[in-house]
Amino acid sequence: MEWLIEVTGLPFDILILVLLAVAGAFAGFVDSIVGGGGLISVPAMLLTNLPPSMALGSNKLSSIFGAGSASITFLRNHMVDFSLVRKLLPFTFIGSMLGTLAVVSLPPLYVKPIIIVLLVCVTLFVVFKKDWGEINRTSAVAGKALYICMAFAFGIGVYDGFIGPGTGTFLIMGFIFTGFDFLHASANAKILNFTSNLASLIVFFYLGHVNIKYGLATGVGQIIGAYLGSHLAIAKGSSLVRVVFLSVTTVMLLKLVYDYVSTL
Repeated sequence: MEWLIEVTGLPFDILILVLLAVAGAFAGFVDSIVGGGGLISVPAMLLTNLPPSMALGSNKLSSIFGAGSASITFLRNHMVDFSLVRKLLPFTFIGSMLGTLAVVSLPPLYVKPIIIVLLVCVTLFVVFKKDWGEINRTSAVAGKALYICMAFAFGIGVYDGFIGPGTGTFLIMGFIFTGFDFLHASANAKILNFTSNLASLIVFFYLGHVNIKYGLATGVGQIIGAYLGSHLAIAKGSSLVRVVFLSVTTVMLLKLVYDYVSTL
């Protein structure tokens, strides 16, 4: 860090904010396409020596900006199936609040093995089933399928509040299994991801676990990254989202395995 201060000539406090903004831009770019931006922004927060709960809370503040920017872009381009998404929003909101309350008292260690198995299965499925997520559904989601979606939205909300990174990726998986292509699944996922971030942030604010200065600095970067990423996804379509999806899930899988093994 000392050499950066010498090269840039910036005071330490300002340099930290600049670095967080840069990390936020990368996180927002990736997250707006396939999710997983927390794999970049949360470690960046932790490098500032914030306590883990404070890092998670501050990251939720920054994620609001990134998810909001991407959501607006997708909505303006009519990529969101709002007739379905609006039915899922309350379940994601409530689930995220409950998950955030749990994170202060329960270790996520027991959840990680399940996530690792799910990521392995889905990654292999996407690799070998080339047409998965290439065709967008035309029929409405109703009946039993809708109830499954509601349960899934609640579960993902809990996961986002409890662990966080990778929420958008899992949401995309769920929407693709429902019948959406990668691009529209990403758009739908971003709306729910914004909702879960908002719910979690409310709880973190109530508990006093948010560093507003760091969260806003990272959030500025997230706005820029999310704007660029969402526009690129719309321009390139599902083929780009599929490639980035596989890349992010692979990195996420490797990190989760490393974190889990290091705690044994």
